[in-house]
Amino acid sequence: MSKNLAQFIRETRQESMKVTWPSRKETVTTTIVVFIMIFFMAMVLMLADGLISVIVKFILKLGA
Repeated sequence: MSKNLAQFIRETRQESMKVTWPSRKETVTTTIVVFIMIFFMAMVLMLADGLISVIVKFILKLGA
């Protein structure tokens, strides 16, 4: 059991040495792009919600 654990820890350390972390500039740029995409998706969903709301209200008025 301890041999497997030691091997696991050794392999984990070796794999973590292979990781390449993004630079600060890459991180900031990616974060800005994510926020811009979130904003645009929020606007699209807000417009879709408004359109669906108008359609549903129109349909409900037809039945009244």
